[in-house]
Amino acid sequence: MERIERLLEWGGVKREIACLAISGIALLISIFDLLPWLPFDAAWAAIILCGVPIVLEAVIGLVTAFDIKADVLVSIALIASVLIGEDFAAGEVAFIMQLGGLLEDLTVAKARAGIEKLVHLTPRTARRLRSGGEEVIPAGEVGVGDVLRVLPGETVPVDGVILTGQTSINQAVMTGESLPVDKGPGDQVSSGTVNQFGSFDMEATRVGEDSSIQRMIRLVQSADAGKAKIVGLADRWATWIVVIALAAAALTFVFTHEIIRSVTILVVFCPCALVLATPTAIMAAIGNATRHGLLVREGDALERLASVDRIAFDKTGTLTYGTPRVAAVESLLPGLGREDLYRLAAGAERRSEHPLGRAVVAGCRADTGGEIPEPADFEMLPGRGVRALVEGREVLAGNLELMAEKQVSGREAASAAELHLAEGCSVIYVALDGVLAGLLALSDTLREDAAAVIAGVEEAGVTPVLLTGDHENAARHIAGALGIREVRAGCLPEDKLDWIDQSQRSGRQVCMIGDGINDAPALKKAYVGVAMGGVGSDIAVDAADIALVSDDIQELPHLLRLSRRMMLTIKCNMTFSMALNFAAILLAMTGRLNPVVGALVHNAGSVLVILNSALLLKWRKKGPAAK
Repeated sequence: MERIERLLEWGGVKREIACLAISGIALLISIFDLLPWLPFDAAWAAIILCGVPIVLEAVIGLVTAFDIKADVLVSIALIASVLIGEDFAAGEVAFIMQLGGLLEDLTVAKARAGIEKLVHLTPRTARRLRSGGEEVIPAGEVGVGDVLRVLPGETVPVDGVILTGQTSINQAVMTGESLPVDKGPGDQVSSGTVNQFGSFDMEATRVGEDSSIQRMIRLVQSADAGKAKIVGLADRWATWIVVIALAAAALTFVFTHEIIRSVTILVVFCPCALVLATPTAIMAAIGNATRHGLLVREGDALERLASVDRIAFDKTGTLTYGTPRVAAVESLLPGLGREDLYRLAAGAERRSEHPLGRAVVAGCRADTGGEIPEPADFEMLPGRGVRALVEGREVLAGNLELMAEKQVSGREAASAAELHLAEGCSVIYVALDGVLAGLLALSDTLREDAAAVIAGVEEAGVTPVLLTGDHENAARHIAGALGIREVRAGCLPEDKLDWIDQSQRSGRQVCMIGDGINDAPALKKAYVGVAMGGVGSDIAVDAADIALVSDDIQELPHLLRLSRRMMLTIKCNMTFSMALNFAAILLAMTGRLNPVVGALVHNAGSVLVILNSALLLKWRKKGPAAK
């Protein structure tokens, strides 16, 4: 069994740290002979506590799968050192190797709560309509063709079609769209989405395992199972290391007939510094990332990120703030000022439950700073808008269907609204006393640093791609403003997953950045997943390898550069450790090193590797690109 399995629990970590602490003290006692009255060498504590688990793991790997890892050579060196009485050398090698194993295990410990939280989103109950009235039943008992009722604030239990009623549905869980979608008879609704206001009756069309939320759960599970895991470089080279070390030791014994030299070769060729080369650099880089608000949740995430050549951005909540804001107010009546139209519309929307209505009220307070009048005779018109008396005037605020129902001509607003609609905005038309008075355009708002982030990503040699569930117009407008040339709009979770899968099959490594539940499958499938930790859902964070704790996307270019700097450090560490090993072998073959001195040389090499890795803790590229 891998050590990672017992390190997933904090108790296992504490036990391993305790064993290392005891072993370190024992080695100090051994080398300085602090307890001469002991009947045995104190280094045996390190051999038993650190060495025995390594030997057992190597034996299990060889017997069960003929898996040759770095532990195999370490085990041979340990046993050989013990047989010739070099207890300190055996204990010191075991200690260094176990320390490297602990550092590596700590960096790859994984959280797997995301799928469980996604399962909790599945609606538990449904309101089924029968001739005898309404009954609440478990959602799993809903059958195709059943008629269900969904009340305001409730989650849609299964996929279906609206029969009666008007409402607005928050579809962020499935599509990531920032703005709610108005629905009426004949429109389809998906399980897991939320009914904002207004009750409606629906006919179930897909239930149980066929429902949208259950399909997303399966997507997350399959994407996680298919993601390749990186194998440690030391273990990848272990077969060659074992062959070279054994051959060198055997040839030395054949020509010199001195077993001490052969054992010394095995000791100095133990890949201690090589094993430490990767985990120490990764831990230092993780510490650097943490200082910049980047939580690295997967140990090898930075190693994978260094080879990424494409970054797929979700739009809503990632490049934008994910909340609707008033982008424009246009008056079409002579003598009616923009602020007056804004104030009257906000007064009509003051009691509205619709997210767009609340955005109008909040925007008016922020933009004008004035008091919003209290509406009288307020009427909510689900799927259409609102009607109210504000300061003695009848105000209608809603869509074109509302204007048509109230016999208000909307022709004058068509050209004015066309530009805003082309930019992906939602438009609220406003009529005063039966006459079209103007319109309000609402849109999602770009993050201030989004353009700089995209420029920094491109400067790092990575191609940005916009991958969003929003409509084509909104996606194209945002992409144009940011300079993103490749856009995929109207994507459902499975569409994002397919695009990432096709890209990676063609040899491109993709990093996915998203914030919503609908992004979880893509975050799992991508070579590296980055989630917005502040505004993003817990499920998205659990599905990702890296989380932006404060949603500060301006640190993404630094993250890319840091990952590549980390890989450079790892390569330098490995080059140094291998050079040290070969130099030590030559000295051992000529009899200039004994096992104890060889172990100390290894110790010094390991310290130098750790110090070199520590330089990553405060590394940041200087110059304009780093700002």
